[in-house]
Amino acid sequence: MLVVPPWLLTALAGPPLPGWPTAAQLRGWIADPLNHHTLTAGLTALAWLVWLGLACTVAATAARRARARARWLRRLPLPTPWQAAATTVAGAAALSTAHIPTVDTPPPPVSASTGTLHPHDGAADTQAGDGVTVPGGWLPDTTAQQVAAAAALVWLRRRRAYQPGQPPTDDSDGPLPTTVTAVRTALTDADTQQPPATPATAALPAALPTPCVALTGDGAADAARGILLTRLLAAMRDTQDKTHLVITHTALTTLLPDLSTTDTAIPGLRVVDTVDQAAALLASLINAPPAPGGGASHPDLLLLTDPPNAPTAAQLATLHHAGATVVMLGAGPPVTTWSVDRDGHSRDEHTGRSGPRLCVLNRTAATDLLAVIAHPARERQDSVGEPAPPRRRPAETGHARIPRQPGSDRRAAAPDIPTATNPRLQVRVLGRPALLASGEPVTIRRSAALQVLVLLAVHPQGATTTDLVQAIWPGLPAHTVTGRLYTTLSDLRAAIRTATGATVLGYTDDRYHLNPDRVDVDLWRLHAAARNAATALNDPAPAWQTVIDTYTGDLAAGHTWAWIDPPREATRRLVLDAYASAAAAQTDPHHRLRLLQDAIRVDPYNQTLHQLAADQLNALGDADAAAQLLDGYQRRLQLSGIAASDQPAATSH
Repeated sequence: MLVVPPWLLTALAGPPLPGWPTAAQLRGWIADPLNHHTLTAGLTALAWLVWLGLACTVAATAARRARARARWLRRLPLPTPWQAAATTVAGAAALSTAHIPTVDTPPPPVSASTGTLHPHDGAADTQAGDGVTVPGGWLPDTTAQQVAAAAALVWLRRRRAYQPGQPPTDDSDGPLPTTVTAVRTALTDADTQQPPATPATAALPAALPTPCVALTGDGAADAARGILLTRLLAAMRDTQDKTHLVITHTALTTLLPDLSTTDTAIPGLRVVDTVDQAAALLASLINAPPAPGGGASHPDLLLLTDPPNAPTAAQLATLHHAGATVVMLGAGPPVTTWSVDRDGHSRDEHTGRSGPRLCVLNRTAATDLLAVIAHPARERQDSVGEPAPPRRRPAETGHARIPRQPGSDRRAAAPDIPTATNPRLQVRVLGRPALLASGEPVTIRRSAALQVLVLLAVHPQGATTTDLVQAIWPGLPAHTVTGRLYTTLSDLRAAIRTATGATVLGYTDDRYHLNPDRVDVDLWRLHAAARNAATALNDPAPAWQTVIDTYTGDLAAGHTWAWIDPPREATRRLVLDAYASAAAAQTDPHHRLRLLQDAIRVDPYNQTLHQLAADQLNALGDADAAAQLLDGYQRRLQLSGIAASDQPAATSH
């Protein structure tokens, strides 16, 4: 386009500017302007102008792209001397070993029944040693792991408090807040194991200066919430009931206004009205006599408060020798001042040196994370008696439900699932998930594909694209991972089609679902047996026994997906109801005891089952076995981290 036209014009009509016209040529053109020579010259000039416009356009485009590339190069970070040295050494090593032939064996496909699957991307970003970024804040690795441990403890408390056979009094099987789910997803994706129990001080922000530090900057309030949460998470590991953190009511209202108006209690937190009361309380606790059994003479305290006046600040400064640290929000008396940005990076305003990165949380994220710490001020301890008759459940609650997804308020009733006749494809989600074709496991290469399979088995009425995305990749905008979901669904369809040649995954009314005519799901058979038992009028004991026999393990055992806990707990409770109802219908005390013991094996953390079994042992005259059962149960709760004050009292003999 740029070379051929000028070459042709030059070859046919000569150069574009052969010379200036003479006076005779001008007079001839005026006398006869439309002759052959002038028309040829005009067309040639027009062709040159068109080519010149094309050349200018190309030149302008090239210049614009060159400027953009120059700006990108200016922003490109250059390697530091250490990085350059490391790159040189690595390059030399690569050149020295380049002649050695190597063959990389590709990893074999993983069967769905093995449970060893490729990790998937989650809602939060995490790197080893670099912390976890969630919507609304950033948490260090240790704090994120403690959040995951506290979330697991919430589900243990729910399992302990559930009363099989009794109508539910609250929504105790709902999903945890979205920020908690994002943290757990990030840790699961990073394949991070939960750390062993560490001293409470290990979770404090790194190297907080003593005796006082003032937080300023755009991220001061977020950093104060991060310190508050970090300290309270550390306090959960303390088995003794101590005050670990003192905060004024004004500061609590400023940081967490929703928490200050609720009737929840947070272990280790003491709220006072004024800064003077906080200083007096701090002094009294530090000067208190040592607790029986040795250890520190005072609890490890962290005071988060408003800037005090000069006398109170002097009083607080005298307490640093006992290990107390005062954190103030905003500039105050002459103390160490840290300026914190919104990402948690701190800087000493006096020396200009960079400080540690602090945990930062906005109000929403902090409130979500505190939900795994706070609990009602006084937990109700209901007396345990005979299980009530099995309650009849509506059809829509017969299936374990997935967490309700934001933006989707439609709740379709669960249909009656027909039993597939001689199905070649079987989905096993009770126990280790497996997809079986004619009894042989089908290979599923993607972890997300296995999640889709289990989620659709849990939700037989189907799930929309938004439901699937928000369950598997919580916290991420749906439009950013929709392509990933389509790839996952395509891979799942291809695996099923290769194994059976049938189409099992359907799409109707904007919802993906499993075809009940071509697939057999053990979870569906469990719910069908539970519905039959709930509607049985005469001798329901065999029907409840069918429910018990159908249950072969926890839902998706061995997997810690972010969405799995609510349906897993709902399925477990369904089976516990069957055990309790079958035990209540038994007239043989020994058979009844065996049923209760089997139920305890299904859920060894349930308080009601242990008390019923202990009462049955006492009725059979074996008081020692009853006491041993309750003692073992209390030790199990202590090992799991549930406070002794929350444990059930022993049954009277």
